[in-house]
Amino acid sequence: MSYSVGQVAGFAGVTVRTLHHYDDIGLLVPSERSQAGHRRYGDGDLDRLQRILFYRELGFPLDEVAALLDDPAADPRAHLRRQHDLLTARIEKLRKMAAAVEHAMEANEMGISLTPEERFEVFGDKDPEQYAEEAEQRWGGTRAYAESQRRAARYTKDDWKRMKAEVADWSERYAALMAADEPSDGERAMDMAEEHRLHICTWFYECPYDMHQGLAEMYVADERFKAFYDSMRPGLAEHLRDAIVANAARHTA
Repeated sequence: MSYSVGQVAGFAGVTVRTLHHYDDIGLLVPSERSQAGHRRYGDGDLDRLQRILFYRELGFPLDEVAALLDDPAADPRAHLRRQHDLLTARIEKLRKMAAAVEHAMEANEMGISLTPEERFEVFGDKDPEQYAEEAEQRWGGTRAYAESQRRAARYTKDDWKRMKAEVADWSERYAALMAADEPSDGERAMDMAEEHRLHICTWFYECPYDMHQGLAEMYVADERFKAFYDSMRPGLAEHLRDAIVANAARHTA
């Protein structure tokens, strides 16, 4: 089985011109020619092209690629080991680069004066700005979002730790409330819903009851928020939504 230069270009995602160039410099000389003199590539040629493209992807110049592939001391297993080592090093480098970019993005979005190391020490993989960001997306809440950014810019590492501790304490108490079969429209549940609203008001932005109800619906509809609250206790997202609605009705009746 052999393939035309156009077919190989399509397989490999390169241009015909590139394959012609590789042939001209002796890097990839097709093993066959048609009667009309057209290039025909066999399976061995495709294997070599695959290795060429691998090294090119890692940034090797063509002359070094040729030296690597034509090394008489290297067998196929040696090539595979070299490729594995290079890929492992590349993956680790890219992982570190991605983490650095992620840190910079999140720190910039939050507007807080913590180093990335401090941020992740405090929060792990949780996003403390989830209320403000989702509020902006849902309501175009420019005023609320701006206020949350203004407040967040003043917070210290200890402030963020205190906020996180408050959330942990609240979630533990709400899970216990559910374990005791307290109804979502009961006094205890409504009081904790009010505590939830005041937490947002204290740390992020003013959250009136209609906005709080909108957030509550999002906690159930948005799978990310539902997973976050249900991780505290299964069913907590819906229970909290109902408690927030009941609390809003109690205060706005």
